[in-house]
Amino acid sequence: MKDFLLGKTLNELGEIISRLSLPHFAAKQIADWLYKKQVKTIDEMTNISLENRKKIAEEFDIGISLPVKNQTSNDGTKKYLFESRQKQKVFVESVYIPESDRSTLCVSSQAGCRMACKFCMTGRQGFQLNLSAGEILNQICNIPESANLTNIVYMGMGEPFDNIENVLKSLEIITSDYGFAWSPKRITVSTIGIIPAMAEFINKSKCHLAISLHNPFDNERQQLMPIQKKYPVKEIIKTLNNYDFSHQRRLSFEYIMFDGINDTPHHSKELARLLHRLNCRINLIRFHQIPDSDLQPSKDETIEKFQKYLNEKNIFTTLRSSRGTDIFAACGMLSTKEKN
Repeated sequence: MKDFLLGKTLNELGEIISRLSLPHFAAKQIADWLYKKQVKTIDEMTNISLENRKKIAEEFDIGISLPVKNQTSNDGTKKYLFESRQKQKVFVESVYIPESDRSTLCVSSQAGCRMACKFCMTGRQGFQLNLSAGEILNQICNIPESANLTNIVYMGMGEPFDNIENVLKSLEIITSDYGFAWSPKRITVSTIGIIPAMAEFINKSKCHLAISLHNPFDNERQQLMPIQKKYPVKEIIKTLNNYDFSHQRRLSFEYIMFDGINDTPHHSKELARLLHRLNCRINLIRFHQIPDSDLQPSKDETIEKFQKYLNEKNIFTTLRSSRGTDIFAACGMLSTKEKN
């Protein structure tokens, strides 16, 4: 089976052209065709000689794949289904969210997820595989709205820091001059707090960081998120306090609101105490009910009081709009039933 060019960094392309005895400048040419012009075939790389294109094509394919299915929500949100190039009948979902001033794509980093969070349909699905850097980029390049994108969030299926190598490779390509040349300020990566990989990300990337918190108390968070046992929230905050988030990089905390579970004044007070030293913001998220779950969304007036208290404590707190709930495209609702 041929290897794929999409997802290769400039250094990796350099190793390929060296092995194939191509001129050293061919690596930059291939990167231009892949990431600037986004060609679909090696034959389109017309400033590379026909002989050298044949050499490349003997071992490589571009590695693109189009969505096999899409759905459109009543609010304009679109959900795309992609099949993995690594394994047949393994699928991932991406969500395109158009707004008046921006267009955001929510990308997946894994097929399924091994974190098993109680409120997430992807976690219930279990883990299938880590996406390659090329499969992550393919979601960006091969939707009809690709040219309109202004922002990317790694908040789709999977835990990005459980696939840190391929996530960092994809971020390098998106933000490098040889790649898509995006500003890191247009990209946010979300994690539930895998501390070693989180530290590696902070040191190697300038993209925004979002932490899925959902409860400030250790024992209660563990009931929702089993990873809490290995990486306690207090250790996550301790690690984050070692870094400066007062400049271009934004640090945010995602907090899904569950009725009677994490939405009391007791929780808002502890949340403010926990985060008071960090330059950060909090995004409150309405819980989107999923099948066979006993969790319920918080009432609107409870969310408003929670938000008001945190803002009064000088922690900038917003309520994220729910998008695509009617097609199961909202936060925590992604799951590929087609996997079987």
